Amino acid sequence: MDIRPMTRQDAHVIQAWTYEAPYDFYNQEASAEGLDELMAYRAVHDRALIGFYCLGVYAQVTNDTYVYDDTYTDIGLGMHPDRTGQGHGRQFVRMVMREAAREGKPLRLTVAAFNRRAIHIYEQLGFRHVASFEKKQTCFLVMNQ
Repeated sequence: MDIRPMTRQDAHVIQAWTYEAPYDFYNQEASAEGLDELMAYRAVHDRALIGFYCLGVYAQVTNDTYVYDDTYTDIGLGMHPDRTGQGHGRQFVRMVMREAAREGKPLRLTVAAFNRRAIHIYEQLGFRHVASFEKKQTCFLVMNQ
């Protein structure tokens, strides 16, 4: 896997990805704001664009109840829809974790509670559920490593 700075072309491709239900929650509507936000991410290629990730504030889910602190490095990530559910997730998450570990802090992530596939991988990699909150009728879990 090759980590690269996000390009506008990569960001446009990511905005066009479509996931099947219930993961269609992660589908993005093409927008200038969405493109601008994706420019803060890193693109992951393996002959083609296979995923993306970010570290820090962009990985946090804004909400009215849970307060993020700076004692953790937050990670956010997404994989190409064709690669999800195919056994690629653990390797992809490990790669993101290695990159995030360079920040020198413990890791934290926020995941939609319905995303049992991702939660299973995160738990296998040492993350534990420490908090939860709701945003627009979706429950999110905060997990620390």
